[in-house]
Amino acid sequence: MPSKPSRGEQLSPVDHAWLRMEDPTNLMMVTGIMIFDQPLDFERLRATFEHRMLSHRRFRQRVVTSADGARWEDDPNFTLSAHLRRIALPAPHDQAALQELVSDMMSTPVDFSKSPWQYHLIENYNGGCVLLGRLHHCIADGIALIRVLLSMTDATADAPWPSATPEAPAPEREPGGTIAAVNATVRSAERAVGDGISALFDPAKLAEAAKLSLSGATALSRLVLMSPDPQTVFKGPLGVAKRAAWSQPIPLDTVKAIGRAVGGTVNDVLLAAVTGALRRYLQERGQAVDGLDIRAAVPVNLRAADEPPTLGNRFGLVFLALPVGADDPLDRLFDLKERMAALKNSPEALVAFGVLNVMGLLPSQLENVGLTIFGAKATAVMTNVPGPRETIYMAGVPLRQVMFWVPQSGRLGLGVSILSYAGDVTLGVATDTGLVPDPDRIVVAFHDEFETLLKLAPSAQE
Repeated sequence: MPSKPSRGEQLSPVDHAWLRMEDPTNLMMVTGIMIFDQPLDFERLRATFEHRMLSHRRFRQRVVTSADGARWEDDPNFTLSAHLRRIALPAPHDQAALQELVSDMMSTPVDFSKSPWQYHLIENYNGGCVLLGRLHHCIADGIALIRVLLSMTDATADAPWPSATPEAPAPEREPGGTIAAVNATVRSAERAVGDGISALFDPAKLAEAAKLSLSGATALSRLVLMSPDPQTVFKGPLGVAKRAAWSQPIPLDTVKAIGRAVGGTVNDVLLAAVTGALRRYLQERGQAVDGLDIRAAVPVNLRAADEPPTLGNRFGLVFLALPVGADDPLDRLFDLKERMAALKNSPEALVAFGVLNVMGLLPSQLENVGLTIFGAKATAVMTNVPGPRETIYMAGVPLRQVMFWVPQSGRLGLGVSILSYAGDVTLGVATDTGLVPDPDRIVVAFHDEFETLLKLAPSAQE
């Protein structure tokens, strides 16, 4: 006889806000792929999920809504088979076929009668395989989910087979407990956090700034009174179909070399290349770009460096103006460097986090008003997440490449993700098909912009 499900715990206001943002035209899922050059043993992979991922109780719980709000409750009919499946990639088994499949999955909602996550082992991809995951944003933000992912991996190929028994309850772990297993792989990723955009914002300093009523009020006023972003081909009514694309890996050492040559950072170089790519795409679509700025909503991690990682959402947003109207690539880079510096000590991220808290407590009609406001002030969501610096292994097989796409909150139709892993950087682009049917063009333009920056920094080529 199945045990009586626990009453669980109430979703935090921010997690509830992300749950209620779910819309058929804008699914609130984090989607990611892990690419392997060799097939994965499905039974070992299943044991890995049993022994590691399901040690977090949250992944055996579903969301139950009522007049009192929403709660996490144990799923009395939980079975891993409903969340981990294997499928074959259609011919010709290449990146184009994989891109079609990822795009279809990205456009398909998860089943909320179960725990809101799902993985597919995609076989027959270029002689290897792909693990595709979809997890709803109400579970956690990107930083927390990356740590969950890392807790499922090993630092060596000869790590022992997980010892969990299929469908047996995993040892309990409190929702607020440590997410990442204490191993060398996770520690490596924690050290890498300094390479991401979020590291430019010190949570302690942001909190101190937010205590100053004048500073906090100024940031709130700036957020509320911020003018709507200009109308471009990236903005408009959304449809159901989404499209995913991603770049070839770029050596991180080359990015760093360009930064040193021009007096910028890794983030400056990558943001400049992305901004230039968006400029090129707009020009291809006949959009006037002279003097044009468009804003990106940039998630900022609000967890303190010494805070134990937890599930849930603990990030705010800052609005970064991208100078797509600047013709010179180095001018764009230096403009972005100055604009990020201006945002660095602003409490805007904490203010936005507070707004999200309030939105999660409001009636859904008022929350939709808040989403409209957020969506009007930005054109894209842009995030940069650092991954492990060394090669990691899943079920004994080395991971070659990893990529993810974030949901576009505020009814936005463009998402840009940057992920570093094992010495490489990869760009991911997610778009609404009705607005941008060809995100591959943005990816091609990104590579072109990167090559242009490389040519402008001759010492980086040595």
